[in-house]
Amino acid sequence: MTTPAADVPAFPPLSKAELRRAALSARDALTPETRAAAAEVVAATEALPLLPAGTVVAGYFPIRSELDPRPLMRRLVALGALPALPAVGADGETLTFRLWREGDALVAAAFGLSEPPADAPAVDPDVLLMPLAAFDAKGDRIGYGKGHYDRALERLEREKPRLKVGLAFSCQRVDRVPAEPHDRPLDLVLTEAGAIVPGAPDPE
Repeated sequence: MTTPAADVPAFPPLSKAELRRAALSARDALTPETRAAAAEVVAATEALPLLPAGTVVAGYFPIRSELDPRPLMRRLVALGALPALPAVGADGETLTFRLWREGDALVAAAFGLSEPPADAPAVDPDVLLMPLAAFDAKGDRIGYGKGHYDRALERLEREKPRLKVGLAFSCQRVDRVPAEPHDRPLDLVLTEAGAIVPGAPDPE
């Protein structure tokens, strides 16, 4: 006798913590050469809209095995963008942004981050290039569990929308991120395998 489908035990969906661990493990397994090549592919993307000169673009200084945004930032700076980096406040929770150009001094900060010094001009970015642990086709993102970008975006988008771009390796994609009400989906995800536009069908 066949067991009715409704009676078949279903595996519970993976939690954010489980998805984070799996995606970061896959990312960590990539060789330095693979990561460097991926950063160059992402830098050459044509998926980003044309940004007016003077657009403030916040990247990040890569840690661990993150996809390096600096090749993309160099290209955007050459097109007239103003680059910035995030800085974590003394409370350990507030994320702000400061102007920074490659070659400028950085200071060591919490969580292994490198940040512009406190006297670097503070800015509100128009575009955020965001690191992540995992993402899905809807643009939902899993970060590192601290909520820094969620809080920063909640503040920034009270004024106006910001272009939110996730940078990742294709191995960090998961079937579904268990998004919560406070999570803000990405507008675009750039990987070495191509761009993912949330809501658009995958290319054949």
